[in-house]
Amino acid sequence: MVTPDGAEQKIAVPNVDSLSIGRDPSCHVVLASPEVSRFHVRIEREHDGFRMVDQSSNGTVLGHELIRSAGRLLPPSGQIRVGPYRLHVKELSTEASTNAVPPELRRRIHQSLLDHLELASLDGADMDDAVLRPRVIEALERIVASFESEIGDSNQRARLIAEMTDEVLGLGPLQDLLDDDTVSEIMVVDPTTIYVERRGKVSLTPLRFSDEESCRAAIERIVTPLGRRIDESTPMVDARLKDGSRVNAIIPPLAPRGPCITIRKFSKRPLQMKELVSLGSLSAKMAAFLQRCVRAKKNILVSGGTGSGKTTLLNVLSAEIPSDERIITIEDAAELKLEQPHVVALESKPRNLEGRGAYTIRDLLKNALRMRPDRILVGECRAGEAIDMLQAMNTGHEGSMTTTHANSAKEALKRIETLCMMAGLELSPQTIRQQIAASIHVIVQQARFSDGTRRLSAITEVGTLGEEGDIVLHDIFVFQRSGTGPDGEVLGEHRPTGYVPTFIDEFITQGLIGDGDYL
Repeated sequence: MVTPDGAEQKIAVPNVDSLSIGRDPSCHVVLASPEVSRFHVRIEREHDGFRMVDQSSNGTVLGHELIRSAGRLLPPSGQIRVGPYRLHVKELSTEASTNAVPPELRRRIHQSLLDHLELASLDGADMDDAVLRPRVIEALERIVASFESEIGDSNQRARLIAEMTDEVLGLGPLQDLLDDDTVSEIMVVDPTTIYVERRGKVSLTPLRFSDEESCRAAIERIVTPLGRRIDESTPMVDARLKDGSRVNAIIPPLAPRGPCITIRKFSKRPLQMKELVSLGSLSAKMAAFLQRCVRAKKNILVSGGTGSGKTTLLNVLSAEIPSDERIITIEDAAELKLEQPHVVALESKPRNLEGRGAYTIRDLLKNALRMRPDRILVGECRAGEAIDMLQAMNTGHEGSMTTTHANSAKEALKRIETLCMMAGLELSPQTIRQQIAASIHVIVQQARFSDGTRRLSAITEVGTLGEEGDIVLHDIFVFQRSGTGPDGEVLGEHRPTGYVPTFIDEFITQGLIGDGDYL
């Protein structure tokens, strides 16, 4: 695929008979452009190739012909134009064909390679040696050729050599998934069972490791360069790939079925607010309101469940911070990608094998207050650092932001209150609520729906304490669900509630809103 800016991307898609392409998040291939219809074109498999069926309002270009509401057989080049995108459709029939190679035969080939090159004696730092890859490929070609009677297909042999080269020198079957921009999460249940998440939907892949040792070797290649280890005495490890993707691995005896790996991929390019609007995550009015909140230095709490997109949204919001401000980010694992020039990124550190040397989010937050920040961004409040974050928001660091796990704005405030109590300070619930009400201005609730889409479900202003001592909340925007579509998609729209936030005057005095503008 060639994107509007000329960049080329390779997208591996599931092996289905009908492939959907469009702007809607439920499509197999999502193209985030207002020139692309929600369900723009469908690619159908036929016995003699592929047929494209246009479903759009603007049409799909095949060669030099504009196709509207009709189907055409794709030529061998398989090239079509969808809005500003150019796509080349090609079936990689050998992609999963190596699954026909018996696991026992793969193990024999793998062992022959280890014996031939003594790869088992190499440490992780030597695995990327440019000299080693040609040697491995050459050896595999000889070994696989000796099994020609059992692997007769030349395409299958070529694919097997490529897979086993990745398995020995890289991350095996995970490498293709890491290179696939449509995959957001990789879940290895055991060496022979690998799931992925694409656009919020989890599906089983045909990929597998040769054996448990190959899976263990992939984990070790991730953690060894970081000075970490994983073995029976330390059977769990958190790590990060070079691109920032987060990795969690757990091995026997804690995982009796075999090594288990979870990789949350790091986005190569931060999303922008306009892209979230085009994907339907929020409305244009909500986007404009949030942009004004950031520029007016309102303190924002992003709330949502696991995998709802809190960090992504925090990253999008942070892009609206002026470039002349000093920003300090604090995270357990660095995921925020701010493009402003004056950013200090801090990352917590777990304790070492002796149980010492840990630096928590709270330690870093206390230190950040001595570093003259204009704004502080904390990836997630999980413990006693919540009270320090509130104090920072209320003592000259307006415009700070953080996230927390909760399913509604009300639950988010209760969670922050609970976390503040974990700080070990003798504060009454009433005092903590007063601090919360004075510190947090806006709660942005993020949700992951049953169809896999991620949307803002509400934007809420945090008010003062009510008569019963609870914090009063006022919804400004909400997502109103209207039903479920024929394919299980969630139907609905974002609507303003009509409530005008109390800080609207600040928007006006700062020139963020003009006559005739909404909010």
